[in-house]
Amino acid sequence: MSELSFSSFCGWLKFRHLLLIDTLGRTRNMHLAAQQMNLSQPAISKMLKEIESLLGFALFERQPRSMPPTALGEHVLRYAQIALNDARSFVEQIGSLREGGHGHLKVGGIFAATAIALPEAILQIKQRWPLLSIEVVEQTSNHLMEMLEEKKLDLAVARFTEHSQAQRYDFQPLAPEPFCIVVNSRHPLADAGPISLQQLVDLPWILYPVGTPIRARMELAFADAGVALPRNTVDTISMQTFLQVLQRGPMIGMLPDAMVHPLLESGQLKALDTPLHLAPQDYGILTRKGEQLVGAALEFAQILTENARLARDQGAANGAGEGQIR
Repeated sequence: MSELSFSSFCGWLKFRHLLLIDTLGRTRNMHLAAQQMNLSQPAISKMLKEIESLLGFALFERQPRSMPPTALGEHVLRYAQIALNDARSFVEQIGSLREGGHGHLKVGGIFAATAIALPEAILQIKQRWPLLSIEVVEQTSNHLMEMLEEKKLDLAVARFTEHSQAQRYDFQPLAPEPFCIVVNSRHPLADAGPISLQQLVDLPWILYPVGTPIRARMELAFADAGVALPRNTVDTISMQTFLQVLQRGPMIGMLPDAMVHPLLESGQLKALDTPLHLAPQDYGILTRKGEQLVGAALEFAQILTENARLARDQGAANGAGEGQIR
């Protein structure tokens, strides 16, 4: 076959081809793929051979019990998944608009964003567009960026965790994310005054899991202070579990200020006075590189940006420091 060109690719590629590639990628089995697509196995086999002939390489290995994608097939499979997710979102938007709705908005957020920034913006956009359907996903920044790349989200409120991510995503900063170390009001250290890090090492902690950006920043802070990491730990990414365990047991936790501020004000949690310092890192609006937001996604981003500006102005007026969201 001659070298594949963009025009020839557009001329023969059909969504049923992408659906077949995606289904085989999930099932890795010709028989199961035929069942899920409601086609005969010979028809599936013929279609796959046509695709591979047009591309000029095999997409899947033919093994006795499985059909894993080839190295090149992995790239085609990822493209098929992204294209189908994009098409699925388009169909949902059109269906909603035809029925008199205001479309769909799919937003992701890190924990600090889902505590403050996202809820307020959601309430505001729902006042403007009551029939707008909104889906919110709470995850780590890295996971949210993967979902953005796969077009499972319109935008995310998160932060960069590696410099290279700036090559794939556009970032509009909203606010810094300071952290504090907290315990419940019954904890023996709740009113202890200044505490050294060495005093905390052997006590029970509840933490974000190893590998998450927040955990990595905490480990670096302990290392910079020359103190060993706590060993008596509970690791969880579930905020519900995190807060419940923290409030019910003699645990120490490190959480974003925005998340614990209401609990500190009510007296349910107490902030410890420790020398541990984590420099605040901005979180903001993440979108796919060079892809302009439109419709509800654009309006939602504008609301987030304006709310962040108002919060900075209020913080400066109150002497709370620039960018603090309370």
